[in-house]
Amino acid sequence: MNFVKLAVVLSLILAAANVSAEEEPAAVVELGGAASRSLKGGESSYGADLAMEVTPVENWLELEMGVSPLFRRHSTEWDADLLFKKPWTLSKHVEFMAGAGPEWIHTRESGTTTNAPGIEAVLDFMFWPSRKHRLGWFLEPGYDYALEEAVRRRWESAAAC
Repeated sequence: MNFVKLAVVLSLILAAANVSAEEEPAAVVELGGAASRSLKGGESSYGADLAMEVTPVENWLELEMGVSPLFRRHSTEWDADLLFKKPWTLSKHVEFMAGAGPEWIHTRESGTTTNAPGIEAVLDFMFWPSRKHRLGWFLEPGYDYALEEAVRRRWESAAAC
């Protein structure tokens, strides 16, 4: 969990340094549901998604640090990731981001615990009902690839309002 602690500290430092003249939030907190489906075995997992997003370079780079606990019968998985995303503002109320980055996958299945590094790629759609960007919706489909002996590939998605 040192990765998660480092990501949180880094995000707080970047959020404190990011002051915008338009009074945009220094950080965006994402909280929602998550679902995952393995492409290898077809199993599905469900859980939550918690992430914080900061913008160190306006209109060019957003960093997202997140964690997702996923559950299915006899299995628990915790994914922690750091995503580097390129944002595009489509309108005053819609943003799109594409990104990728490393992730750490901690899995406990039928009494066996494994830890593995991985790579994740996402498409992030943000919908803001107001111009102040205080509360909005997001949809973030993604793909992750675990770098371990029993290679695991899956599609995943997170969404919230």
